Amino acid sequence: MTESKVARGVLALELAGGAAPERPALAPEAAGELATRVGRDLAGLVEGAAGLDLVLAAAHFDPAEALRPGWPLHQRLQELHARAPGRGAGPRVLAFGADAGGVVPLPFQAEPALAGGGLRVLPFLLSGDAGAVDAVADALEEKLLQFGMAAADTALLAQDGFGARIEHARYLTAHDLAAMMAMQYDNQGLAPLWNLVEAALLAPQAVEWLDAGAEPLLRLEGGEVRMALFDPAGWCRHYAAAMGGNEGECERMQRVYEHFLARQRQFSAVLEAHGIPVLYVHCNGSDDARALLG
Repeated sequence: MTESKVARGVLALELAGGAAPERPALAPEAAGELATRVGRDLAGLVEGAAGLDLVLAAAHFDPAEALRPGWPLHQRLQELHARAPGRGAGPRVLAFGADAGGVVPLPFQAEPALAGGGLRVLPFLLSGDAGAVDAVADALEEKLLQFGMAAADTALLAQDGFGARIEHARYLTAHDLAAMMAMQYDNQGLAPLWNLVEAALLAPQAVEWLDAGAEPLLRLEGGEVRMALFDPAGWCRHYAAAMGGNEGECERMQRVYEHFLARQRQFSAVLEAHGIPVLYVHCNGSDDARALLG
């Protein structure tokens, strides 16, 4: 039996003016038409793409929902693709969005809490013989960032179908999307945290630490993050050296304790948006918080 493989990507929609799309997913006819145009665009960009099955989620998500351990949105597309009729009858174009009554099935319901961003993504995958997929995937990695703008009629169909004002519509590989998010997190001062998210995505068996200066103390293992929680005295004891002081200056250092707690909440929200559970470990009385997290 010929080995099959998939290449993961997204159609990224940059929204104008911060206005959220009116509809979460496309009806069957519009979803099929959008998938056909996406397939045409990809075939025009990369030789060999037309010979692969294309499977598109005609529903939009926050980028963090597409960048979760195990790639659950793309995994769902693989499962639906495996059950779809027509296998062996030539390349297929498949789309999954709302049903005929406008109801979006649970796997493609975006999380309301993540609905306010200016970038929405539609996951897709290309599937076929492993060798063919590898060649197309390599070409997509080389070309999409520079040449991956969607055709005007594709962007217009997405705009009309979702009820959105779209400034740009472009294709990205899953790795392109991860690189874009890494840059955004860096600009937001979250670069240290991205290392844990990336490890959870690309090296799920890895053990990674965030143990840098005055940052929250985190340990990633098995797709779960353990975060050290400190009361004011324990926090001072653990972070005194990193804050440029000593334990005798705890009263002065308490001024930034609230900032530290806000940083912890920010880290937790980002990790949970990426589907990475956070377990809080109380380390108040310990002289070695790392040992408790390990």
